Amino acid sequence: MTALVTGATGYVGGRLLPRLVARGVPVRALARKPAHLRDRLDPRVEVVAGDVLDPGSLTAALAGIRTAWYLVHSNFGRAARAAGVRRIVYLGGLAREDDALSPHLASRLEVGRILRESGVETIEFRASIIIGSGSLSFEMIRALVERLPVMTTPRWTRSLAQPIAVEDLVDYLLAAMDLPPEGSRVFEIGGADRISYSGIMREYARQRGLLRFILPVPMLSPGLSSLWLSLITPVYARVGRKLIDSVRHETVVRDPSALAVFPLRPRGIREAIARALRNEDHEFAETRWSDALSARGPIRSFGGVRFGPRLVDSRSVRVPVPPAAAFAPIRRIGGPTGWYYADWMWRLRGFADSVCGGPGLRRGRRDPEHLATGDALDFWRVEAFEDDHLLRLAAEMRVPGRAWLQFEVVPDGEGARILQTAEFDPAGLSGLLYWYAIYPLHDLVFRNMLRAIARRAIASPTGS
Repeated sequence: MTALVTGATGYVGGRLLPRLVARGVPVRALARKPAHLRDRLDPRVEVVAGDVLDPGSLTAALAGIRTAWYLVHSNFGRAARAAGVRRIVYLGGLAREDDALSPHLASRLEVGRILRESGVETIEFRASIIIGSGSLSFEMIRALVERLPVMTTPRWTRSLAQPIAVEDLVDYLLAAMDLPPEGSRVFEIGGADRISYSGIMREYARQRGLLRFILPVPMLSPGLSSLWLSLITPVYARVGRKLIDSVRHETVVRDPSALAVFPLRPRGIREAIARALRNEDHEFAETRWSDALSARGPIRSFGGVRFGPRLVDSRSVRVPVPPAAAFAPIRRIGGPTGWYYADWMWRLRGFADSVCGGPGLRRGRRDPEHLATGDALDFWRVEAFEDDHLLRLAAEMRVPGRAWLQFEVVPDGEGARILQTAEFDPAGLSGLLYWYAIYPLHDLVFRNMLRAIARRAIASPTGS
């Protein structure tokens, strides 16, 4: 039987869909505008039109559905019952009806109650903070810790929560498929640790190697806190107010029955944050810069484009030669060949790095013609290499953060396009200051280096 996912474009829905597909489950995704969703999903996912606020639009979407994951905050219980759906899986907030609740959290509990009373068996999970790259809470914490060496924190940051890694949350949502039919149930779920927002910030700072001072303040209203968040973090004031209202009181698991029913043992906060950072590196490296930036044409900005916490400078040039010829100068970069523009600047940067205890340019490269993943290349390390297509270098010089330089060659008509991307993950405020201070120099060097690579490729069209 087919499974339906509402909220497929959301943070949790976007993680759940590929897991269902990987399990071989026929999946249908509900969208108000299917055309906007089809190109973003696995072709095995059926995308259907429907609006949870319009019960009449759900008839076709729910036809033949056995299990529906409901990841938005509106009601479609009656339509599910009429369509013969056997089970609804709903994700709500970690609270109880007798708690002092914010309007936002109360509405989520109300949706769960309505679904349970619809006559369709409903499995409701109630979760606290979700930890994962891209989640609202995690991005807010990251922005605060990265940007503020000294943080004055209001009272709500000391309330206890029970954060759950997004991978563990999705595991629970998937496990709900296999529960025997025993009627509607509510499960409180959380990670292995009870910890405050301040504690999460300290753990994030520890893993990023940042020295941070957290100073509690006695008075800072939710309204002022939300405005403060909107200035410092990517969170809008309206969203920040809802988030703060939801965590002003403890959000911890008081009913541990989920641990008895499901064979799952969620990880603790340390592993959850470490996994979020590792996954982010993988997802970022998998991004095709030709799709993300170059296809949109030139982007005029000072300091590059920001993708989450990272700063990106991307540019491209078309050359009238085959991809192999376009990649040949890239394959030979560094070492005795040099960097194609202002080699004296590269030598000066290498000298400064050596003085600071870094590798400098002394390592050169193993072979003047061939590269392999893991090779040292001056003060870089080859992180990924595909001959005639991709070279990704990870910086090993001393910088306040992490840096990468990537070259990609893709076919473009009868020629090829060379894409060059500099990427920087700043370590706190010092990293941001470093990037913006030297950006004019980087812009000069990288722009002319790409032009020189293009000229070299055109001058030797055979790639020899």
